[in-house]
Amino acid sequence: MAHAAPVAPRRHWQATGTDHAMKGQLTRALLLGLVYGVWAAFMRRDTGGVTTGNVFYGILCGVVFAGIMFSLARFGPRLMQELHAAAYGAFGGIAVGYLYSMADHSIVRSCWVGFITGAGIGLAAFYRYHTRDP
Repeated sequence: MAHAAPVAPRRHWQATGTDHAMKGQLTRALLLGLVYGVWAAFMRRDTGGVTTGNVFYGILCGVVFAGIMFSLARFGPRLMQELHAAAYGAFGGIAVGYLYSMADHSIVRSCWVGFITGAGIGLAAFYRYHTRDP
């Protein structure tokens, strides 16, 4: 009877699931932080010329946004689903309300837009977490 020849064990050098997930979280946070920083710098410019202050302000806003986004993606799953969704809602509402306030709108209107946006993001995150419950 014929038998299969023994084969040396092969090692596949692939990233583990946690490394791949962390790279995805970091990439998503950096890209969204870049968009947020450019948008904040553009709003701060107020139809004037681009200055060094505007560039640094955009970098600062982008880094803060990306840092919070990454920490929410990294440590948020340890929270209860309701708190995780509320954290994303609060973060989204504050971020949008801040950008909206930079367009010379009143504080009440900026708070209202931020609240509505945050409630929408929070409800969407709540729905997502509860439909994908393990």
